[in-house]
Order: sequence, then C-alpha cells, then structure tokens
Amino acid sequence: MEPQQDKQSPPLEDCLKLLKGERDEQRLAGLLLVTKFFKGDDLSSLQTIYNAVGVGFLDRLLRTGMGKGSISSSGSENRDAYLQLSVTVLAAFCHVLEIASSNDMVSKIPLVLEVLSTEPGSAVLEECYEFLYLVSTASEDGIMTFYTSGGMNMLASHMSIFPDGSHQMELSMKLVQLILNKLSLEIINQDYVPELSKIVAAITRQFAVLHNAVKFDALHLLSAILSSKYSAPLYDSLRVLPEKDLPNYMRDGIAAILQNRVAPTEKLQALILADSMMTIFGERWLIGHINLPGMKEPIPADRCLVLVLEQSRVEVAVLLNELAQLKDEASKRSSAPADTIVSKKRNVAIAFSLLEKIISLISNASENEGDIIDENTFMKVIKGLNETIGVVLEYLQDAKEHGQRKGDDLLASVRIIGSYLAETPVACKEKVRELLEYMLSIEGEDEPSPFYSICFLLPLLCQMTMEIEGCKALISCGGHISVVDCLVKLIGPHGYMVKDNGCIFLACDTILNLLLKKEQLRIPLDDSTLVNLLKALAYWTEGINDPSTIMMASSICALLFDFTSEKALLQHPNFDDSTLDSLSRLIARSLASWGQGMSDAAKSEMDLLEIVTQGYSQWVDRFPRVRETVER
Repeated sequence: MEPQQDKQSPPLEDCLKLLKGERDEQRLAGLLLVTKFFKGDDLSSLQTIYNAVGVGFLDRLLRTGMGKGSISSSGSENRDAYLQLSVTVLAAFCHVLEIASSNDMVSKIPLVLEVLSTEPGSAVLEECYEFLYLVSTASEDGIMTFYTSGGMNMLASHMSIFPDGSHQMELSMKLVQLILNKLSLEIINQDYVPELSKIVAAITRQFAVLHNAVKFDALHLLSAILSSKYSAPLYDSLRVLPEKDLPNYMRDGIAAILQNRVAPTEKLQALILADSMMTIFGERWLIGHINLPGMKEPIPADRCLVLVLEQSRVEVAVLLNELAQLKDEASKRSSAPADTIVSKKRNVAIAFSLLEKIISLISNASENEGDIIDENTFMKVIKGLNETIGVVLEYLQDAKEHGQRKGDDLLASVRIIGSYLAETPVACKEKVRELLEYMLSIEGEDEPSPFYSICFLLPLLCQMTMEIEGCKALISCGGHISVVDCLVKLIGPHGYMVKDNGCIFLACDTILNLLLKKEQLRIPLDDSTLVNLLKALAYWTEGINDPSTIMMASSICALLFDFTSEKALLQHPNFDDSTLDSLSRLIARSLASWGQGMSDAAKSEMDLLEIVTQGYSQWVDRFPRVRETVER
C-alpha cells in the first residue's frame, strides 16, 4: 500500500528530515509519523526510513522502553510510550525481508522475549509477536535464536491464555510450525516436553472451537507433532496434563473433520490424530460426548467410533486397490514409483492400526462394558469390520497370484486379519483356510524368513487347533512346522525380541493342541524339527523357576518323547548329552510337584501335570537316563 497522500499527510521528505535530526526529540517525532502514515506493505518507503533513522537509535529506544537505557529528556513516565513506539516500528520495518534477516534484528529477539516475559499483558503484545514471527521467518538464524532464547517457554505460557482465533494465537501457531520445520521433534522432545504438551493442549482447543482455515492449520500441526516416532515422552506428559479437556477437544475436532466434506488428505490427518489419541488415552477415547456447531439434536457418544471406523474402511479399500495397481504396473515396467508406494503403505498402516484398536474396543465392550456402545452401533461395527477383512483377504489373494510374499503391507494385512479372527474365528472361514499357507509364508521387508506373520496368526491357530478339523487344516498346509519354527525362534538361544510372553504361550498351546490329538491325526514331524524343538525347550527352562513355564515345557517334551527314544535322539548329530540332561531335569522337576503338599501354582497347572505323568508312564522304558534323574 502506498503512503496516504491526502492533504494532511506529510510527504516522505518531511518525515526523513525529522528522522535525520540531531536531537532525539526530532527522531521520536519522525517515528511517530511513520507509525501513523506508513503501512507494512510500503516496503520501499520502510527501507528508506530504516536507513535514515539508524540501528543505534532504534536499539536505544527499545532499551529505554525496557528501562535499560535513556533517550534525551526521557522520563520514567514515558517508558511505556517508548516501548510501544519501539516495538511498533521494529515490527513495521521487519516486513522488509533484508531488514528482518539482518543480525541487528535477530539480536533483538532475546530483548523482545524479555518484554513479553516481564509485561505479558502489555499493549505491545501483538506487535512483539509480529516482530518475532517476521524475524524468525526471514532467516534460519532467526528461528534458532528464538528457540534457544526461550521461545518455547514463552509460547507455552501465552498460548493457553490467548483468545480463541486471535491474531496472537495465529502467529504463535506459525512460530511453532517454523520450529518444527527447523528442528527435529527428537530434539524438541528432549528439551521442552512439558512446554510442548501445553502448546499441544492450546492448539487442540483451536482445532475444536474454530471453523475456519486456522482449524486446518491446527490439524496439520497436531498431526506432525503427535505422529512423530519421538513422541513417547510427549504422550506421557499429555496423560498427566492438568488440562483435562484435551481428549474432548480432540474428539470434537476430529469428528468435525470426518463428517464434513473436506479433502481426503485432511481426513487422513484426522485419522492420524485419532490413532495417536487412542495410543495415549486408550481405545475408550473413541466413546464420549461431542460438541459440534449447528447440531440441534444431542450427538450419540459413539459417533466418533462410527466416523473413525467408516473413514478407516474407506482408506483401506482405496489404498489397497491403489497399491495392487501400482505393484502390477511396477512389475511390468521393472521399476516402481517407490515414494508413492511407500507413502501409501504408510497410510494403510495407519488405517490398519485404527481398525485394530476398534477391534480391541469392541472385544472389551462385549466382555465387560457392553452398555458403552449402542446395540445397533455394535452390529454396524461388526458388519463393517467383516466387510473390510474381506477386502484385505482379497488383497492378499491378489498378492499371492502375483507371487508376492515379502512386504510390510502384506505383513500388516496378516496382522489385522489375525487381530480380528482372534475375536471372531469363524469369520471368512473358508477364505482364511484357503490363504492360510500363503499367510504363514509372508515376510516383512527386513525379515530373512517368516516370523511375525506366524506370531500375528497364533491366536487364530490356537483356537483352530482346538478342533480336529482345524488341526487337519493346519497340518495339510505344513503350518504345524511354521508354528514349531516360530516357537524355536521365540525361546531358543537366538530368541527374537517380543514385547511379552503371550506369543510364546499361544505357540505352546497350539503345539499342545496338535500333539494331544496325535492318535486321531497323522502329524508329520521330521527328526530335525523334533530335535530343534527339544533343544529350544531345554534352553528356555534352564535356570527358570516359573511354574507355568516349567509345566508347559515339560508337557510338550513329554508328548514329543512319545515320538522317539533316548537312543534315537543321541544318534542325531545335533542332539547331545547336555540337552538330554537338561530335559531329564525338566521332567523330574515337573513330576516332583505331584502329590501331597502341592503348591497352589502346581494345582493351577494340574492338567499339564497329568499330561507329563501319563506321557512318562508310556515312554519311560525308552528313556533310562530320564528315569534315573526322576528316581534320584
């Protein structure tokens, strides 16, 4: 905008004459004219005026306003006026990029932060923020100086009290974005976790209550912060934040995005936030009161659940279809649009994660808290999950037909199928049996051989093998060998890292289910598989006192010994005396818990103890060293 040119406007030359005067009073008068007649987009005039007034006087004026310096004839009663004039003209000058990026302006960032910390209710609040934003935007030195001079502390203290949708709040959010652009969240989470949690809470409120472009700015900021792999400390801080409305604000904002016509990328960002919220506060976060503008009727507490489920289902259907097409095109061209495929795999993983959490919520609700979800909603969720699992199975069918067995997207598909079928094992039964061998053979990108795919399917396999039909289905595709190999990897000397023992005991239960039905089944078990499993059981239990582990391992061992003899085992090149001794001690320890004076722990494992006792009686004559150890 050009300087105003009506009759009352002094020409630029008169303003410059005052600014170049010898006395401070003349310069002050010139600066007052600047604030009155020249706007921030008149860059040429601002540059000329800045050159005329000089850096030294601007610095003295700011320090005088802060009580740290003196202007000729200044008095303490004029200090506030000097401060306001100083910050106002500095903010105006910084609309010129060359000025804003200069060392002179960057060096004033700590002083302006000090003004904000000592006078938080100052009349120059908005001008201070404008100055900080313009200087921080103009150069890397600017934003780094803001960060290292306590900018995060200032944002954390101010953003919680700024009016919703105010210009100061918008500038604060832009400063947060600049920091994220410049610094890794790993560094920010190391330096300012409590401050960052307060900032997240303030932005979340804007995300909930505003319904303009700033709402989407808040969405993008929150998504970037909360989806970072370095956000674990922040999650912990958010859980104990005094601001208890954050989960509700986030639910309001996400629901508003998902139920309105917005770009698919914005809805995906909302799903990312929903996934983060459930990671922080648990799956129950999906159920709760929602405030949305213009809604006359009360909104059901499970509305967010329905919205997240439906959008996740849309994402899965669209992304899996696009991934299948991209892979097909890549195979024909012998090259793949790698970035596009990676991006879509990452996005489908988010949708899968949400569906897994919804499965967990539904499972817990049906067992413990059925009243938190309306019955109609419950049935709608089940129907939707059934349909989506069918889509995922079709994706795996297509991958199988194209000879694809390796990929994190395939592994994630197996995981979601395993999670759902663990709760509803009869769902998609025929299709699952048809694809079982293929699913057990799938590897992640960094896996040398299948492991996690088997772990993900163990809950299903454990339930399947409780029935003869399920055992036959598993054996017919060689799945029993896959389960044994998985258990060996879990408990053997080169054991894989898993978060808990759940996988171990599921694998053990599956193997037990098979072995206990050996009279009705023909279980092909080669010598190497048998020996590897026995060696792993010996390694797992050596030095262990946990009764559950001892009884589980000894019951499997007792059933395996019925397939062989001590002589045959010792003739195997990979089986030695040491392993036999370990297994002998294992059987002896379990049998020693039988009889009077049994501990409560032993009583709880009575069924396993009976397996060991019965097995021992059947093969003891073929294992003289085991008998010797037991009778010793």
